[in-house]
Amino acid sequence: MSPIPRRSLLKAAAVAGAAAQFSWALGSQNAAAAPRDEAAAADPVTLDWLEEGGLGAAPGSTVGVPWPRGAHQEDQTFAVTDADGTSVPVQSWPIAYWPDGSLKWTAHAVSSGTGKLTVAAGTPAAPEKKVTVDRRGGTVDVSTGVITARIGTSGATIVKSVTRGSTEIARNGRLVVLRQPELEDGDQTTVRTERFDGTVSEVTVEQDGPVRAVVRIDGKHRRGSRGWLPFSVRLYFYAGADSFRMVHTITYDGTQEPGKASGDFVRGIGVRFSVPMRDESYDRHIRIGGEGTGLLREAVKGITGLRRDPGIAVQQAQFDGKKLPDPSTWDQRVTSRLQYIPEWGDYTLSQLSADGFALRKRTKKGHGWIAAGGGRRASGFGYVGGVSGGFSFGLRDFWEKHPAQLDIRGAHTDEAEVTLWLWSPEAQPMDLRFYHDGMGQDTFPEQLEGLNITYEDYEPGFGTPYGIARTSELLFWANESTPGADRLAQQVEAVRVLPQLAAPPAQLIRAGVFGKGLYSEPDRSTPAKAKIEDHLDFLFTYYKDQVEQRRWYGFWDYGDIMHTYDTVRHQWRYDVGGYAWDNSELSPDLWLWYAYLRSGRADIFRFAEAMTRHTGEVDVYHLGKWAGLGTRHGVQHFADSAKQQRIANTTYRRYYYFLTADERVGDLMHANVDSDETFLALDPLRKIRTEPYTPDRNALSVGFGTDWSGLVSAWLTEWERRGPKWEKARARVLSTMETIAAQPNGFVQGSGLYDLDTGKFAVAGTPKVEVSHLSAVFGLNELCAELIDLVDMPEFAEAYYDYCRYYNATKAEQAARYGAHFGSLILFQGHSRLDAYAAVRTGDDKLAERAWAKFYDSDGYKESAPWKTEKVTGPTALVAGSEATWVSTNDTALYGLAAIENLALLGDRMP
Repeated sequence: MSPIPRRSLLKAAAVAGAAAQFSWALGSQNAAAAPRDEAAAADPVTLDWLEEGGLGAAPGSTVGVPWPRGAHQEDQTFAVTDADGTSVPVQSWPIAYWPDGSLKWTAHAVSSGTGKLTVAAGTPAAPEKKVTVDRRGGTVDVSTGVITARIGTSGATIVKSVTRGSTEIARNGRLVVLRQPELEDGDQTTVRTERFDGTVSEVTVEQDGPVRAVVRIDGKHRRGSRGWLPFSVRLYFYAGADSFRMVHTITYDGTQEPGKASGDFVRGIGVRFSVPMRDESYDRHIRIGGEGTGLLREAVKGITGLRRDPGIAVQQAQFDGKKLPDPSTWDQRVTSRLQYIPEWGDYTLSQLSADGFALRKRTKKGHGWIAAGGGRRASGFGYVGGVSGGFSFGLRDFWEKHPAQLDIRGAHTDEAEVTLWLWSPEAQPMDLRFYHDGMGQDTFPEQLEGLNITYEDYEPGFGTPYGIARTSELLFWANESTPGADRLAQQVEAVRVLPQLAAPPAQLIRAGVFGKGLYSEPDRSTPAKAKIEDHLDFLFTYYKDQVEQRRWYGFWDYGDIMHTYDTVRHQWRYDVGGYAWDNSELSPDLWLWYAYLRSGRADIFRFAEAMTRHTGEVDVYHLGKWAGLGTRHGVQHFADSAKQQRIANTTYRRYYYFLTADERVGDLMHANVDSDETFLALDPLRKIRTEPYTPDRNALSVGFGTDWSGLVSAWLTEWERRGPKWEKARARVLSTMETIAAQPNGFVQGSGLYDLDTGKFAVAGTPKVEVSHLSAVFGLNELCAELIDLVDMPEFAEAYYDYCRYYNATKAEQAARYGAHFGSLILFQGHSRLDAYAAVRTGDDKLAERAWAKFYDSDGYKESAPWKTEKVTGPTALVAGSEATWVSTNDTALYGLAAIENLALLGDRMP
């Protein structure tokens, strides 16, 4: 194989020329005006908050901003101003580069400012109170200028102390896991649990100010000689903040075997702090979040509601959390009997389902619990402390990711203990055993027969949770005194919806990121366009409502949606093989992110955010022999035996990462850079392959569709980010593009033999036709659109345009071009976006016409569909609500993407 020729990697002139030539194809975008001079391209960008209210009580916000190619160079600095033109302190850094080295994405962290903020080239303002990081001895000390956190670098204490001024607010922050070694299904059980403590193995300072500092802590939970459940925790600090944020990831590496009652069953996952209590018990306060911004507001020793009245001013001061006057000034009938008023030291709020929480309290250990209220959905917020200082804490998505729990213990003593339970110990143990016994499916032929009835691809030993992960987000405040009602409400809101700055859709479109020309802002200027926009709104609203109606919540489930509906049972097929959880099948993740990119809608962003957090963690393996592979759709997220690149696809993570600069999602993307090695561990076609094949390091069978799109997305992202392996990643991008283009039939060749050492596909000596309806529906079109704009490789572009031209062509046209037709294909509506893309790039009017013909009149959703829901009530359904029996997630994802891309590319060429 000849070496890859040196190329410019930039195709700006060619792309600009094509865009100008075919300006009719770009709908509402002015293609002819696409080339911009550097001054115009570097225009300031105005950011806004996704939800009203701005930063509130949150410590800060970080946002990703895209820039057109050539607008800014790597050494550019940035300034931020508010609506009045006042400078806002900012910390900026690059998170992606164009191939010419100019900035593609920059991240900007702010810890102040309300309303809209503008980012422009300039000198950043420094914060009045800077974040500083001091590495000394066995700790990393981070100061925001208001609070200081001392972080341990070894042992079981993650955060040794949190101080505000000279006052210690919290100490001994640690991670705890409860393990239950046995399950019993009968009426009589003997429950035994073991506590494992998170033990630090490595601490990394990833950023050290002046506006934002990030400290990463890695380790395992340990008890005696055993270590398990690896954790990765990041702590985020912002200048001038009295709070900090924690992003907590746990990876399951235990053993739970089907049919066996012994194993590693998690009974609780918690984050725990100790809180010094210095004040008199009547000046100690408890605050626990209920529904909305509702709060339980009590004192450890309450002096309201007594038989004797200390005075209304005293009672009101206690309710408000203010220091009480000296008891000598109260009604002495109260003062002389203070010792007889109980002290309530322990509180627990448990949220064991999405529909109910219970709150209880007791005086101390060994005494009975008293019901203290309840409701449907708690905010996940709490506070314990007193007039001399206290600790607020909160767990995001508290009820959505049930079972969750908040504990306060010992508030009547010198030291209270707070535990935020990500998995409540009052719930049933985490049972991740495979859900059936295999039903005799021991051989590949038997498993294929099972696939033909339940759509589940079963294989013994493959339905394992070993290596799946889950990420949670927590917030903590070090208060100088018990906060007032308004401040507490702000803290509650920050826990429920973490404030997020966002760049507007116009900037995303202008910068040409995520597939230039593939999305445009919603346009209702014609009845035809308005109708499609209505359909897009209907589909999103329907799924958002179905999450609520069908209760698609829970620690492992929240963020995913179901695959297919059972019209007879009026229920999604949650218990039928491969028809249950969707696990990114046919790219609903892409549909949601493109819907957000064009609209800027907060509700779509939050929906897509939850999906990204779920699919990137739960549906993908992060440890073991299948690390880097994801699991096909099924009854359990890890149940199906198809472990493939298409589910672990970095494409689904890139949007959230670049919009928010989220480091955890960055970890997931970087981890995929070497996932081509997984083809040595597992052949994705092992059950249906007819020709002899043994995985070989220098001749691995890799498909050009679902396989390569997953690989190249990881390589492209590592290259853009200039990650640790970016040069290797760039070489992989270029070598695989070149050797796909060099195949006798290009993409239609279907697959090739990939060499792990060279990063190239062997060029086949014989042409073949191997086309799958799945090849282009896991992000291939969106990735190729980016690659063709980034890399000057005409042979690759032409190979992809050919695939686009002929997928939706007639069998006769396919045979005339390739010597054989593509067989019986489906998903023509979804593939209409390939027609639209190739029409724009080649100027082919017939392709443009075919794009709309296939969109409107092939498979998928038609204009004649009801485009409405029907009510369902008991006894037909478990919960009253609505259904659209004609909706399936496959069709929704493909319709959504085709509609968005066709409107952007061919919006002014609609029939």
